[in-house]
Amino acid sequence: MINEDTNVTNVPPEYMDAMREFRESIDNIDAALVFMLAERFKVTQKVGHYKNKYNLPPADPDREKKQIERLRALALEANLDPEFSEKFLQFIIHEVIKHHEVIRDESDR
Repeated sequence: MINEDTNVTNVPPEYMDAMREFRESIDNIDAALVFMLAERFKVTQKVGHYKNKYNLPPADPDREKKQIERLRALALEANLDPEFSEKFLQFIIHEVIKHHEVIRDESDR
């Protein structure tokens, strides 16, 4: 891996220009992912309050299973490793459930 801060003399300047462009695109994509996740968590917070209001459990295993199956299919269409996409979604689901449990526990006080 070439660090842009490292003085590399055997690499043509156009290579470094291309790397800068690639990295700029990656940085933009990462920023978009962060904002998309923030928006997703805003909505799931609302879901957590809704579930709490109507005494629904923080987790919904049937919904989670369907979402994982759906995301795996989308990953295959997008040529993305479905195992990776499932792990990613499971991580998000786990965080959402924790948020819903906090909402529930705070309302019990």
